[in-house]
Amino acid sequence: MAAAAARAAVALELEVAVPRDVILFRHERGPFFRLVGLFCVGQGCFWAGLAHFAFTALRPAPSPAPGPAPSADDPLRPRDHKWRLGFTASCLTLGSLIVAAGCVFPLRAVRRVTLLRGGAAVAISTHGPLGLGRGPSFTVPLHHVSCRAHRSEVPAMIPLKVKGRPFFFLLDKRGQLYNARLFDVTVGAYRKL
Repeated sequence: MAAAAARAAVALELEVAVPRDVILFRHERGPFFRLVGLFCVGQGCFWAGLAHFAFTALRPAPSPAPGPAPSADDPLRPRDHKWRLGFTASCLTLGSLIVAAGCVFPLRAVRRVTLLRGGAAVAISTHGPLGLGRGPSFTVPLHHVSCRAHRSEVPAMIPLKVKGRPFFFLLDKRGQLYNARLFDVTVGAYRKL
């Protein structure tokens, strides 16, 4: 039994030790992420414009002349500066969060995974922020990569954890796997990081 397990481990090491770079996964979604980036920039401009309008035009009404109580002619008109500043800050925060999401999400969507010659390292390429250009590409040792779920268990995205990097990288299941067996035993394997 132990001899069979040892033979299987040696066979697996030989299978993983590829003689040249092998592309395991590819999913080019540049136009989609450019469209998402355009939407996020548009939303950022909209919320910045609304914040500017709120800060400049929504000033409290001047104090009325002494006399009868002022009529509530405009219930949405702010009565003090706190409302105006709070609304302005809320608009700027929301716009900033949308633009930040448009920058971060493409950086987490994997464009290509390549098993490098020898099988000891993996190159991971992502899309650029806001979908503009090619994103960063980095090389990590294979034992620093862990797939948190098997590709058959997830409906849309395969979560990939890289040691020393915050958050997960996402592999879209609509992407193309060039060598499914090799993917499963290298990048697609669960490792304790």
